[in-house]
Amino acid sequence: MNKMFVIAQMENAHTDAIAHGLVLAKQLNKQVEVFAYTYAYLSGADRDNPRLAGVAQKALMTQREIQLQAHLDSLDAEDVPLHVIWSKYLFEHACSHAQRHGFDLMVKAVHHAEHYLPTDWQLIRHTTVPLLLLTNNPLNNGNTTLISIDLGTSNPAKQRLNDAVIAHGKQFAKATGTKLHVAYVLRIPQIVRDMDILDINALVKKAYAEHKQKIAEIGVDADCMHIITGEPELCLFELACRLKSQYFVVGARQRQGLLGRIIGNTAEAILSRMRSNVLVIPTEE
Repeated sequence: MNKMFVIAQMENAHTDAIAHGLVLAKQLNKQVEVFAYTYAYLSGADRDNPRLAGVAQKALMTQREIQLQAHLDSLDAEDVPLHVIWSKYLFEHACSHAQRHGFDLMVKAVHHAEHYLPTDWQLIRHTTVPLLLLTNNPLNNGNTTLISIDLGTSNPAKQRLNDAVIAHGKQFAKATGTKLHVAYVLRIPQIVRDMDILDINALVKKAYAEHKQKIAEIGVDADCMHIITGEPELCLFELACRLKSQYFVVGARQRQGLLGRIIGNTAEAILSRMRSNVLVIPTEE
């Protein structure tokens, strides 16, 4: 339905998610709504008296709404719907509401410049719509969108996720005027590389030859297709830094089990290192 769910930044956040979201919504031709989450542990009489607790909660929400509405006004976006939500666990409401009401992109600023907070990881693990996490790292001054895919997979679910990552990557690159780059990592442990028992160049050439048709179908220039060897989290981080990628697009196969939702050790290692704006595409499973 071309609807964007923007999570308002915290007061001391490094990036203005609302301003960035409004620009991106215009580029992607999406309708945007802003959701502000607030919660506080009450103490004393406010905590013990339900009526006083309700009054305190309403006052905090009203204060937040006034602040954000003034910010929207300053951005000439006074007509953008603003919702102030009282919620202890942001991800629970955000993921559920976005899915139920037909949003197809969620945008949130990374609160800490150096790493994701638990709320960010909860959103990554539970979202059913693409999630864009914004950072203000100085590396993000390039003019590229980098996507990571697995050309070597024969798993139908992974192939569908590959297709979704490519489609969203192309859409973002076109809308933002960035150049699309594609990365495929041949996973080779560092210890094997150090032993120098493999001809790395030969492996890369073989991979290019084997996946020639798939690469042609993606439709990127030859110098924008990167087949690299090593550990994915380090290779992709180094490539993103070299390209100064503004956006990094990656698929996430969220799984359920005794330990709850996870997205896999490799994917989490990649995301924990990456400092570009990250667009996470969840699997349809």
